[in-house]
Amino acid sequence: MQTLPTREEVPTELTWDLSKIFATDADWQAAYDDVLAQGQAAGQLQGTLGTSAEALAAGITQILGIYRALEKVYVYASMKSDQDTGNATYQAMNAKAESMAAVVSSQTAFLEPEVLAIAPATLADWVATNDTLRGYKHYLDGITVNRDHVLTADAESLLSAAGDALGASRATFNVLDNSDIDLGTVTNEAGETVALSNGLYGQLMRSTKRPVREGAFKTLFGAYAKLQNTFAQTLSGETKRHNFLATAHHYDSAREAAMANNHIPTSVFDTLIKEVNAHLPLLHRYVALRKQLLGVDELHMYDMYVPLTGKPPLSYTYQEAQAEAKRALAPLGEDYLSHLDHIYASRDVDVMENKGKRSGAYSGGAYDTDPYILLNWQDSVDELYTLVHESGHSVHSWYTRHNQPYVYGDYPIFVAEIASTSNENLLTDYFLKTQTDPKVRAYILNYYLDGFKGTVFRQAEFAEFEHWIHLQDAAGEPLTAKSMSAYYADLNARYYGPAVARDPEIALEWARIPHFYMNYYVYQYATGFAAASTLASRITAGVPGAVDQYLGYLKSGSSKDAIDTMKLAGVDMTKPDYLEAAFKVFETRLDELEGLINQ
Repeated sequence: MQTLPTREEVPTELTWDLSKIFATDADWQAAYDDVLAQGQAAGQLQGTLGTSAEALAAGITQILGIYRALEKVYVYASMKSDQDTGNATYQAMNAKAESMAAVVSSQTAFLEPEVLAIAPATLADWVATNDTLRGYKHYLDGITVNRDHVLTADAESLLSAAGDALGASRATFNVLDNSDIDLGTVTNEAGETVALSNGLYGQLMRSTKRPVREGAFKTLFGAYAKLQNTFAQTLSGETKRHNFLATAHHYDSAREAAMANNHIPTSVFDTLIKEVNAHLPLLHRYVALRKQLLGVDELHMYDMYVPLTGKPPLSYTYQEAQAEAKRALAPLGEDYLSHLDHIYASRDVDVMENKGKRSGAYSGGAYDTDPYILLNWQDSVDELYTLVHESGHSVHSWYTRHNQPYVYGDYPIFVAEIASTSNENLLTDYFLKTQTDPKVRAYILNYYLDGFKGTVFRQAEFAEFEHWIHLQDAAGEPLTAKSMSAYYADLNARYYGPAVARDPEIALEWARIPHFYMNYYVYQYATGFAAASTLASRITAGVPGAVDQYLGYLKSGSSKDAIDTMKLAGVDMTKPDYLEAAFKVFETRLDELEGLINQ
């Protein structure tokens, strides 16, 4: 039986080099102690920020310096833990870092209340006459715009101090889902008995052998079924946390609170759900085509990811994928590619899946570190798409951190997914321009349609479910495994339409989605993909200035509100036009796929 390698068995060149952050764990501990000391010192500033422009400027600068140091400490511990969630040493370090973040947040919680206590006219005068504060103007605007939702310094400090305890449900889910759950064993395409993991599951769902897909599907959800009540408790607890904090800060809902963080009107969410539901017939048409081409009497959810054109004609090793990614992203220019080369050549990518490693993929790091990428590599075209996706995040981070001061050296979640999915769209365009074999083209079109289904339709489905559980909890309704499964089953049936059988297992899908613990995050995958479709089309069409506008967006960080940043890049996300344009691309490519298949 094949088993996953331990962390120690993974070749060094395929692991990320976190020694660039801290050479040793002892260095990390010293930095940890220093941040705690800085946090205590910052507490002495309480009550002084409103005394003068100079005091406010110095206080903000000192507090931001603490956050900057904290980020390095936090991401090192977090990534060390993610590379092997079963390693007790790094689990403990990660827990210490999370506790430290809560402590420092509590110690500096007076910042926003004291800024809000300054008379608006006085604050405006200070900003106009103090050079340091002038550089903080947008940061200060972000505080004052939510004036009605910031509590007293004591109240904010109390909530911040409770952050560790309030985050217990999410922490429990992470350990349970990444380490403690036993997903069992399955039979792979070669007939071998292998240990099932989340990474392998995604690969097996694309197997051309139906019994392999069915076996993986039923085995995986069988494991979650055994723990469904526990997962219901963790998700319920996290939902209650979101609703509690929103109420405490005088928001009407958790959704309003979450979107206010990025100054996104809730109408953007509503428009997404409205447009997706209006275009569900396109998804139903694609699903019906899938059923027809697979030649099955019943189409099941485990049939939703296998390529319609048979065994994938494209597969890439990690090294091959790097080269292909650079060719696909060439329209973004030499400067962009130079940063891609640095990331790939500097051990900034953790490539292989190993025992205990966090599932999935992400781009991480801090303002003063390289942008790191976590993967769980399986040779496939899907992994190439994952690589360009996470590379989009990492290069975005590089541009932002090298073109903005620390205060604006990150970017809001709302625009984060646009950079990554723009890369995916550029890869698809590259394939359709370079691949002439009808079978390969059909595969790429199918892959694009599947990606659209998963990123726009599926994430909108997730967003609807997430909104429902928050509304249920706010109304005092208990979130049980039974109630969530019943709602999710009906929602899934509505999205995928009558051509798909109602598999009982899919009702439990909510139990394994980590993004439900991230407070109205998932809708941004859908809006981001649609916006990325528009931006990528502008770049590949050679629209004058499109590349410069796009790179300007990557460099802007959080120096502007997200909506304004995207307007300057060429997309107005307050209107439905970008969504309608994206659905038109989906329809056009569905037409082309049908034409190729009929030939």
